[in-house]
Amino acid sequence: MNNQYVEFKEGGYRIAGTRVSLDSIVLAFLEGLSPETIATECFPVLMLEQVYGAITFYLANRQEIDAYLQKSDKEFESLRTSFRKADPTFSRKLKSSKRKLQTSKS
Repeated sequence: MNNQYVEFKEGGYRIAGTRVSLDSIVLAFLEGLSPETIATECFPVLMLEQVYGAITFYLANRQEIDAYLQKSDKEFESLRTSFRKADPTFSRKLKSSKRKLQTSKS
C-alpha cells in the first residue's frame, strides 16, 4: 500500500499521482469544509483517503506549508500587479466584465 499522499513536484505540492494542489485541499480545509465534502464536492477525482492524507501531511508540516502558502500568495500578487501595469486597458476591461458578471448573478 502506498501511503505517500503528497509530493513536491515542479515547484509545488501536489496530491501524489494527481494534478490537484495541496494548496487547494488546505484552503478548503481551513475554510471549514470537511474531508468528505472536499473529496465528494470539490475534488471528486480524489479518494477520501487521499484527502485525509493531505490534511494529515499539512498538520504534520504546518509551519513549512503555511510559509509556502504565504510565499505563493506574495508571488501571485506580484504577478497580478505586473500584469495590471503591463496592460492597464485589458485590466480595466477584465475588471468591468467581472463586475457585470457578479451583478447579473445577483
